[in-house]
Amino acid sequence: MKFGLLSTYPPTQCGLATFTYALGDALGTLSGCSVFVVRSVEAPVQSPHEEVVGHLVAGDRLSQRRAADALNEADVVIVQHEYGIYGGADGDEVLSVLRQVEVPVIVVLHTVLARPSARQRRVLESVCGLADAVVVMSQAARTRLAQGYWLDTSKLVVIPHGVSPAIARHNVTARKHHILTWGLIGPGKGIEWGVRALSHLRDLDPEPEYLVAGETHPKVVESHGESYRDGLRGLASDLGVGHLLTFDGSYRPTSTMPALIGSASVVLLPYDNDEQVTSGVLIEAVAAGRPVVATRFPHAVELLSGGAGITVPHRDPEAMAEAVRRIFTEPRWAASMTGAVRVQAEQLVWPAVARTYASLGQRLLEMAPAEQSGRTAGGGSSVL
Repeated sequence: MKFGLLSTYPPTQCGLATFTYALGDALGTLSGCSVFVVRSVEAPVQSPHEEVVGHLVAGDRLSQRRAADALNEADVVIVQHEYGIYGGADGDEVLSVLRQVEVPVIVVLHTVLARPSARQRRVLESVCGLADAVVVMSQAARTRLAQGYWLDTSKLVVIPHGVSPAIARHNVTARKHHILTWGLIGPGKGIEWGVRALSHLRDLDPEPEYLVAGETHPKVVESHGESYRDGLRGLASDLGVGHLLTFDGSYRPTSTMPALIGSASVVLLPYDNDEQVTSGVLIEAVAAGRPVVATRFPHAVELLSGGAGITVPHRDPEAMAEAVRRIFTEPRWAASMTGAVRVQAEQLVWPAVARTYASLGQRLLEMAPAEQSGRTAGGGSSVL
């Protein structure tokens, strides 16, 4: 089975690019499977990866036709969807490509908004209408789609976000009172609330250390430079915890992530966004067996309900500090969290996730052709 992937892709630095690279790599290791990529870009660019066979360039109609032609060489196409990665208003240029794809299409939704604009709603409903299967990565996302959007719910499939087996099977010993947040940094990550929580934990012995690892999001740098990171440093200094806060803004390859995550005694996800139904960072923390303190975004509420962590209100540093303190000072409770997440870890590794995608692709290929003809018949195309 040959898979064609449409998404951003390395060297682009974003969550979808990393996701697509990992999924493609895992699919390519399955017996009888091969993978190629059509990379979504803002301008024509040479790719260093041999699996990249073409580009979808924002605002370029000819590239839309060429992208569809390339994808039609696959048996099954997997499209990563996020509003900001394709050209046009709310990324609507991807619809032109989807209408020209003649093989089964799996769309993977990375964002499902509870309060979309009218156009965002129309774009997402059209994308789903042009797909043969719609993958979401949490039950929260499935429920939100089914209740808030007009689409065929029989297409919906829940497949968890994958994680590197090395992260799930690490043997790194956590450092005492070590708090970790990582990922692309920018407003909305809520790190300022983590810094404020840190100021409530200075009485611990030893004093806690808070490591924020990751580069500033490229689009944030483009528009605001490093003002967010600089503001966090200033806040920490004002609160008297500047010596406890460390930034590591270096790019970290996947091979270094087990050591980074394994070193944490608590993973803190203080996100402001209450819309988030998928978090790759959360999945990695859970798979690594690290206790998690997270704000009550939907994916965290769902994934941590089995005892793998604690959820707290948004923008509440006192509640964050109390949860972190409990994990630090009650070892048995922290150990029970670690045990709870280990049960889930093997279901989250990329090889297991890739097998699920391959099974879904095989099922779509076995469907009657009439059931796969929605795109050529105009399915979803009249919405926009």
